[in-house]
Amino acid sequence: MKHYQAPWSKLLILISLLATVLCLAVAVFVARLGGRAPTWVAVLPLVIVIGSALFTIRGYTVTPDAIMVQRLLWTTRLPLAGLQSARYEPEAMRRSVRLFGNGGLFSFTGFYYNKLLGTYRAFVTNPSRAVVLRYPKRTFVLTPSAPEDFIHSLSVPGHAA
Repeated sequence: MKHYQAPWSKLLILISLLATVLCLAVAVFVARLGGRAPTWVAVLPLVIVIGSALFTIRGYTVTPDAIMVQRLLWTTRLPLAGLQSARYEPEAMRRSVRLFGNGGLFSFTGFYYNKLLGTYRAFVTNPSRAVVLRYPKRTFVLTPSAPEDFIHSLSVPGHAA
């Protein structure tokens, strides 16, 4: 087993910081209004921050049969069986459109689309470290701390750095 950190990009840090401050400010402002606003209006921004934090990508572990994407409280397993290629593509997420997911509050996760990759699932903290994993019917993007070493640790026939 080999573990790789998931370092945050400056953009992710900035988005997370600004969005968290904004959500907390809204919650405090609404709470100070007293009974003039429904309670859920003050609670919703807190739920957004806490919910997004749960999806934080903490790192990636390569085991003999899978890649484990470590979140805050759980792990998402990507099997190595069926993996056709793994490539380091720093520009892979350029011009992507988020179809469903999180666009920068503690991570870039969910389903995205661009012309280069088609529809793909992202587990990303720093797009410039993008490793594209292609399976027969799906594509994933991960961003380990050492992309080329990560690819070599996969031991996938026909992989490319």
